[in-house]
Amino acid sequence: MAWTFIAIALCGTASSVIFLVLALLGAAKFHRQAREQAWFASQISQLPPVSLLKPVHGLEPRLKENVESFFRQDYPHYEIVFAADTEDDAALPIIREVCLRYPHIPSRVLINGRPPWPNPPAFSFHCMTEVAAHNILVTSDSDVQVDANYLREVVPPLLDPEVGLVTCVYRGANAGGFWSALDAIGMSVEMTAGVVTANLLEGMRFGLGPTIVVRKDVLEKIGGYQVLGEYFSNDFVIGNFVEKAGYRVVLSRHIIDHVVPPMTFRRMWERQVRWARGTRWSRPKGHLGTGFIFAMPYGILGCAAALVAGHSRIAAAFLTAAILNRVIEAWFIGHGVVRDPVVPTAPWLTPLRDLLGFFVWCSSYLSKRSVWRESRYELVEGGRIVLRQTSASARPEK
Repeated sequence: MAWTFIAIALCGTASSVIFLVLALLGAAKFHRQAREQAWFASQISQLPPVSLLKPVHGLEPRLKENVESFFRQDYPHYEIVFAADTEDDAALPIIREVCLRYPHIPSRVLINGRPPWPNPPAFSFHCMTEVAAHNILVTSDSDVQVDANYLREVVPPLLDPEVGLVTCVYRGANAGGFWSALDAIGMSVEMTAGVVTANLLEGMRFGLGPTIVVRKDVLEKIGGYQVLGEYFSNDFVIGNFVEKAGYRVVLSRHIIDHVVPPMTFRRMWERQVRWARGTRWSRPKGHLGTGFIFAMPYGILGCAAALVAGHSRIAAAFLTAAILNRVIEAWFIGHGVVRDPVVPTAPWLTPLRDLLGFFVWCSSYLSKRSVWRESRYELVEGGRIVLRQTSASARPEK
């Protein structure tokens, strides 16, 4: 029996090494495309005006700093449109205060009412698009912070008529706490590795929620935000629809800070499982294959089985290989691609996160149901969501 587990561990170790190699090649492609984007941007003499669309929902850590980063853009002309479900949303006083501090940047706040669609952000984006003054729309979450060159880097690729959507990878910015740190390092390493590998193997066919840049004509061609209203992962789906409509989806060179709030283990776990369930139903084959990219579970399994069989050197080899695998991935992806400052100072976080990610992946197959904001949903085929219950006592989530 021990040798059976050793064989399983050996296969899993091999598959995780293959994934690591693909991720490193994906990182190289990312850097090459970043240089190409920089050259293309340098050839543009006049940048078009854009509309920044930003839904808000409750207070979040660093909300003021996040919002202000969008008002401090080194860009010739842009507007910012905010949207909240209700007038009493706790985020609005901060939003209005920041708007008043930057009167030279056109801004407005919409109250769009309770969303009639299962996906609340999709409805907010629909409402903001209706009043947006410009053809290029830059959508972003309220829990992200960007550099002053953000618009100068994400907008130019969309000036190529063959490009229909631009999106960004992001690094986790921990706002405090150990469990939040595990969540954040997963964004910087695990998520980014998956994105650059997908970009390497098949090109970008999806979007990432922290930033999606799209033109109104492209949006109209896929049916507008209305077609996204019944999907859980509206960011993934919009990129999928744009690619199927014949446009290219581009992964921008700009790296975003995704602020992770302080969390208990339970909240972190529920958030991770909710995202994993969304991926499971949006990309069922790809999500199933994710089970073969983890290193630590197979390293621990091989170590334990080898010890039982009386082979301590083989046990040490399995565990060492797994740890080295994740440390290399963290360095070249978390540090090399998204420049996460935590990676060099806390390399032990990535093996722990890898082990956590495996259990999250397993848990994603245990239920179809999820809690999002104040509502309970059931995920169905194709990544669609069906509203099952609305409860004021449900924990608000992003």
